[in-house]
Amino acid sequence: MDKDFKMVATTIAGLEGVLADELRKLGAREVKEGVRSVEFRGDKGFLYKANIALRTAIRILKPIKRSKIFDEEDLYEAIQRVKWDRFLDVDGTFAIDAVVNSRNFTTNSHYIALKSKDAIADYFTHKFNKRPNVDLKYPDVKVHVHIHKEWLTISLDSSGQSLHKRGYRSATNIAPINEVLAAGLILLSGYKGDENFIDPMCGSGTILIEAAMIANNIPANINRKHFAFENWKDYDEDLYFIIQDSLLKKIKSSHFKIMGFDKAPSAVKKARQNIINANLEEFIGVHHVNFFNSKKEVFGRTTILFNPPYGERLNIDVKEFYRSIGDTLKHNYSNSTAWLITSDIQALKFVGLRTSRRIPIKNADLDCRFVKYELYEGSKKASKQPSFE
Repeated sequence: MDKDFKMVATTIAGLEGVLADELRKLGAREVKEGVRSVEFRGDKGFLYKANIALRTAIRILKPIKRSKIFDEEDLYEAIQRVKWDRFLDVDGTFAIDAVVNSRNFTTNSHYIALKSKDAIADYFTHKFNKRPNVDLKYPDVKVHVHIHKEWLTISLDSSGQSLHKRGYRSATNIAPINEVLAAGLILLSGYKGDENFIDPMCGSGTILIEAAMIANNIPANINRKHFAFENWKDYDEDLYFIIQDSLLKKIKSSHFKIMGFDKAPSAVKKARQNIINANLEEFIGVHHVNFFNSKKEVFGRTTILFNPPYGERLNIDVKEFYRSIGDTLKHNYSNSTAWLITSDIQALKFVGLRTSRRIPIKNADLDCRFVKYELYEGSKKASKQPSFE
């Protein structure tokens, strides 16, 4: 039986708690939240499971060495001490990804990556008189070098491409929401597939697709064609398919409505194509509808969750736009819970509804708020809800 080892899952700032909860439910041990990351322990099979199933992880790292370093010479020597031929063949390919947060290193991450690359290449040259090649796109082994203060952590990146690249999105609009962020927002809202779900400004359909996968317990990365760990020397294909099959057996069917609206025909077309790519067309309906002219037409409790224009997508009358959001929700969507994310914090006052939650979260470089509105029958009840700043 494989022994447990330490792993690190990276994520978006603000989603650490959601990711930690995902890991515990998946069966991880010794889960510990960090900054944009969560540490945990598991075996080889769990490494495979984490990559396939986690919705809010960006990549899964397997640390192989931790050292105290103070300068570039220490960095070079620490990397040289790793027995790299355990992980990489001399005829193979590799790539380096570096993150630096240390006063001891004034150079940028790119330079650290180059220095690390030289150390690995020299290790093979000294031992075999030959060195592996660098392949930035499809390396056999991807190495993650992280320097925080005086500590160096060298890890193997088991994911390869970022895990937000699910494999279903072939068509996008301007500044589409990141799949990991979309899934994180849905999980933060508490939606589990046991009520209706509407994205009233659905764009290319990412939020709808992530909601449908959550509702039906479909593994987040089941459409991915490749993970970096498939190139590792100790890759166990039989174990991988056992893990994959065990996750597929847990898929269920949600019978509640999942619907998206968009006023742009081109967005509706793109959303429908992405939904087909994800094999979810039987669970999601997308309609050419202007949200501001819409009303709730489904029975029962409903989660409304959307990503309205802001930042680089903002080309609107902010006051009128957000006021229309509030009016439409208040008058046409009672018996619902509405959530929206925005980086325009001041614009929220124009919505005219009291928030019951405000969650700070990052969307790329933008500081955002993910806010909740409880929409009851009648505007008076809605207006009396408490605000938690």
